[in-house]
Amino acid sequence: MLRHLPLPLLLLASGVHAQPLDAVTSAINAGEYQQITSVVVSQHGKLIYEHYFDKEGPEGLRNTRSATKTVTGMLVGVAVDRKQLRLDTKVLPRFPELQPLANPDPRKDNITVEDFLTMSSLLECDDDNQHSRGNEERMYLIEDWSRFAAELPIRGFPDWQPRPEQSPYGRSWSYCTAGVTLLGPLLERVSGQSVPDFAAAHLFKPLGIEHLKWQFQPRGSAMTGGGLQLRSVDLAKLGQLYLNGGRWEGRQIISSEWVRNSIAPHANAREGYDYGYLWWLQNFKVDDRTVPAFGMSGSGGNKVFVLPQQDAVVVITTTNFQIRGAHPLSEKLLTSLILPTLLRP
Repeated sequence: MLRHLPLPLLLLASGVHAQPLDAVTSAINAGEYQQITSVVVSQHGKLIYEHYFDKEGPEGLRNTRSATKTVTGMLVGVAVDRKQLRLDTKVLPRFPELQPLANPDPRKDNITVEDFLTMSSLLECDDDNQHSRGNEERMYLIEDWSRFAAELPIRGFPDWQPRPEQSPYGRSWSYCTAGVTLLGPLLERVSGQSVPDFAAAHLFKPLGIEHLKWQFQPRGSAMTGGGLQLRSVDLAKLGQLYLNGGRWEGRQIISSEWVRNSIAPHANAREGYDYGYLWWLQNFKVDDRTVPAFGMSGSGGNKVFVLPQQDAVVVITTTNFQIRGAHPLSEKLLTSLILPTLLRP
């Protein structure tokens, strides 16, 4: 459990040396990391550093953009635990009202929940490619986002690109918000609840998370691909939940099996990054040490890093949405000023 205490008490209670933590505050105040809005660090289940660099303060709701996707993966895990979904559930047959589809292809009917969780469906959908028909910016221009995803064509694999069977873990990865967005309406269908109600009942309320704000699709479903706003300390709770193997205050919120599978590599995303079930998996270098981590990530360098070997969670929120290299900047803050403190004996 995370204790929400005033910062000076946190430092005294934790026994962490103040000087390295003061260096975090000083560097951000000096503008070395552009527009960082908050940093929260917990270790051994206790908050050891909590500082806000904007006027919103501890109650501010942080729009951490695509970090929402990882929350969606948690909700899918709850539905799987409740036997409302399976990883091999075929998604598009659950939307018969969308028929007939543009770009029909029998392979579409075989796209599973796991394919969307791992960003490895065969749909031509790549947010990193402005020419992709599935780029999320095209989706936002129309009303029916479910139809947008369902009508995307099957992607092609020219000779210079590895086919799925030639790729690490047997999956060809491309970053696809539309696929994760479709998981929201799917959750509604299998649970009989809206996504906000389902999330409140089975994830947020058990963790004591009550102050939040969802974004919504034009047709009313919650946006599960991005935009959920949470307090920084509540983002830390979500990281802590997975660090605890899905347990919170003695209660199993999400099965340990789901947690293990979620943070195992299922696709190779980019150089230096593997991908789980909507979790980013990477190793950090600090001097001569390798530090494994899994995390949530959103535009602007918004991050929730979970560090199993250090029994720690680090939350960094920002408004660096227009800053080039925002993600490396947040990672530099972690490796230069935060991890050295956590690595101290």
